[in-house]
Amino acid sequence: MRIREVCFGCLLTRIEYECRLVLDCSNPENEKRVQNVVGICRDELKRGLSENIPSPELSSRVHRLACRMIEHIDPYVEIKERTNIEAEKLLAEVGGSLKTFRDCALAAVIGNTLDFGSKEHVVTDDFTGFFKDEFRKGFSVDDCDRIERLAARTVFLCDNCGEIVFDRKLVEYLKNKGCRVTVVVKGAPIINDATMSDAVKLGMDKVADAVYTSTDGIPEVGFNIHMISDELKDEISKATLIVSKGMANYESLSEYKKVMKLPPVAYLMMVKCAPIAEDIGIEKGSRIAYLTE
Repeated sequence: MRIREVCFGCLLTRIEYECRLVLDCSNPENEKRVQNVVGICRDELKRGLSENIPSPELSSRVHRLACRMIEHIDPYVEIKERTNIEAEKLLAEVGGSLKTFRDCALAAVIGNTLDFGSKEHVVTDDFTGFFKDEFRKGFSVDDCDRIERLAARTVFLCDNCGEIVFDRKLVEYLKNKGCRVTVVVKGAPIINDATMSDAVKLGMDKVADAVYTSTDGIPEVGFNIHMISDELKDEISKATLIVSKGMANYESLSEYKKVMKLPPVAYLMMVKCAPIAEDIGIEKGSRIAYLTE
């Protein structure tokens, strides 16, 4: 999926949000600094509109630019730690009821709502109550049976912190069914996405067959196939399925699927923005387990 001008407002809201996480904006000079960062990032987005690249590549560029300007490599660090703790508490409460692939996948999709700073999506203060309500509703798009049949050798692309706790439960389910699962996390901190440090702290390396990073130390949202290691390329070439968590991974893979041969992709996410809902042809707010072969 390519970026459109309608996407700028949401992305720049997130840029402003991460600036305010680290700058004391009661100081007028810092408030000016925030507005300057947002303005420069807006100009960068306008320049990038004509480039023939997936949306996350341009988004990553402006996030890296913002972090350089505010001189902070990980503005979301406290939020990530807190959401991981909250997710672990919730999983301890509900994990025993997650028996099937569909149960575990739905939990992982609801976990995808732990996504901060978006203009079109606000994280609830009562995640436990929200989780239970959403779980009762089930999937809006449900290809779970087809997805599970393809999962013998899975490459699993993680997304946010907090969410990764429920991803681990889904990986555990697949491992218990005899599947090989290779997990992919971010190569450096960017927004609230999970990194190798998060994966290890949460024990993902004890569950999955292997855990790779999507880049060699470069902060990059989504999945930039041109930045992955040869080892990960080999895993993808042998995979029977890619599980893609979250919207940025969808934006990346939906473009790559048009021009290169990839295994079937299962998109597991909460559709939190109108452009992606329009691209898929579903309603915003949908909980999807959507398979493309």
